[in-house]
Amino acid sequence: MSEVVGIDLGTTNSLAAKIIDGKPVVLKDSSGNGLVPSVISFHSDGSVLVGTEAKARSLTDPLHTIFSVKRLMGRSLEDLKSVIGLIPQAIHETDAGEGRKVLCVDIGGKSHTPEELSAIILREVRRRAGNPIRAVITVPAHFDESQRQATRDAGKIAGLEVLRIINEPTAAALAYGLDRRRKGTIAVYDFGGGTFDCTILNLQDGVFRVLSTGGDTRLGGDDIDRMLMSLLLGEMGLDSKDADPTLLQNLRDLSERAKIALSDAETTTVSLPPSQQYPTGKTREISRGEFEELILPLVKKSLDRCRVALRDAKKTQTQIDEVALVGGSTRIPLIRRLVGEFFGRKPHTELNPDEAVALGAAIQGDILTGNRRQTLLLDVVPLSLGIVTFGGAVSKLIHRNTTIPARATERFTTAVDNQTAVEINIVQGERELAKDCRNLGRFKLSGIPPMPAQMAQVDVTFLIDADGLLTVSAKEQRSGQEAKVSVKPAHGLTDEEVERMVLESVDHARDDFRARRLIELKAKGATLVSHTKRTLSRSDLTIDPDERKLIEGAVAGVEQSSQTDDITTAEAGDKLNAAINHLSEVTLPLATRVMDETAKQVLSERAPEQVTTGLIS
Repeated sequence: MSEVVGIDLGTTNSLAAKIIDGKPVVLKDSSGNGLVPSVISFHSDGSVLVGTEAKARSLTDPLHTIFSVKRLMGRSLEDLKSVIGLIPQAIHETDAGEGRKVLCVDIGGKSHTPEELSAIILREVRRRAGNPIRAVITVPAHFDESQRQATRDAGKIAGLEVLRIINEPTAAALAYGLDRRRKGTIAVYDFGGGTFDCTILNLQDGVFRVLSTGGDTRLGGDDIDRMLMSLLLGEMGLDSKDADPTLLQNLRDLSERAKIALSDAETTTVSLPPSQQYPTGKTREISRGEFEELILPLVKKSLDRCRVALRDAKKTQTQIDEVALVGGSTRIPLIRRLVGEFFGRKPHTELNPDEAVALGAAIQGDILTGNRRQTLLLDVVPLSLGIVTFGGAVSKLIHRNTTIPARATERFTTAVDNQTAVEINIVQGERELAKDCRNLGRFKLSGIPPMPAQMAQVDVTFLIDADGLLTVSAKEQRSGQEAKVSVKPAHGLTDEEVERMVLESVDHARDDFRARRLIELKAKGATLVSHTKRTLSRSDLTIDPDERKLIEGAVAGVEQSSQTDDITTAEAGDKLNAAINHLSEVTLPLATRVMDETAKQVLSERAPEQVTTGLIS
């Protein structure tokens, strides 16, 4: 069987891990970096940057660079009211028919769904992991069915067979090795970039059972950054409506850097860019005390969610045996201190909080392939599922925190005489009225024989499998008529749309490869040209005029070949690669002389020190 990787598709960063020699290991690039910033930048030539390069470009071209895509997954325009003003791109919904809406982000004159954007990030993570086929992808425990389905679709578009979608806190518990306890109750406090979750798990003889999960998909490190941004904007006499996208993105970067710095230092200094109030800019010092006072309401909000999770699990703080911290924001000293005080015990912080979830996902992948039979995960439904009844009320069939797989059947009847069909409207949420819950989809049961109201007997069955996929069926008992549907959320993509995007990614794979190769070759060529020019300008080197002319001609060849953005053929990349190889070849003798002279200089400088050291010994 092919290997399975665990992928943490994060709001701020994404990464992959797999089992190597029996242990979970984060997969890193040649520079030793495992994190892929969840940032995408689109160029006018059609090429796309992902990760660190895209994040750097966000400061100069925010309109073509998007971040925090995870917050858009499975959401509607109405859901995004509170954050839409802080996203520089235009966001709209398209009507996909049958009451279904698709969210789209406009970047560079093109519309992209959140699933397509997340798939771009997943492809980069997959490439770094060696292009595996099968994966376990994690999601926040409080993600609803729409968000989970959107994550599955993104994985499929990226060319992955998604074996399982699992909750991030459950994965973290595995990563910390808490399954090695024989029994106990564990709390996982997960404060990530875009979401917060508190999950209470019970462990008994190798079986992890989620007792409850509580959280907020609109609470995360991004919100801390926004509070700092508002503070800095106020210092400049502005608000977010007055600021242009470039200024906002620079302030976002400054805020994130300040947040990270204050996790280790008592103070940090921020250099604000020029504004109308301060034409030459301004320096602002932020203390840890001021920062903690600013974010205290957010931390208290997270602890309120912990209380809800404990109440739902029928546990108290004193009954918690272990507390594990996950998510980059848990590096903040205030959070570590208050979480420890809340649960009355020191939380686990041994693992890198950015890596724990991916490590746990890799372990879950190992479990699914049968390599770890001693551990079993029993997850729960994060939000209640039901149908809309007469008058707009909601009848819940599967309640939140029910262990999955799960099945529930309830009998309903008709509301009017001679009714020959019923529409089953499926919703998710905790409210009692359909208008306050999320609509997941609907289907019709037809062919019911005409009969007086309340005579028909319609059994509605909800079935959730181990992957969290929901199937709803309805059967009228007197006539035997039945219908069923595998739920696709009202906001999101159909199977056909996902398949089309998969095929498009295959169709464009050659162009994508050429574009990436051209970008990498341009970077390589620029570095080589810069180094060569610096060497040619050295006054202490004797360079033959003919040699200098040959090298300068090769430099011009690389610079000229780098001007192209043509990715329609491989010729542009091949030409640039040949120019780089030629420059490397003609500069080799010069580079050798420079290295020899440098070595001689180093040795001559070390000689007196060696003599002195010899006398001491």
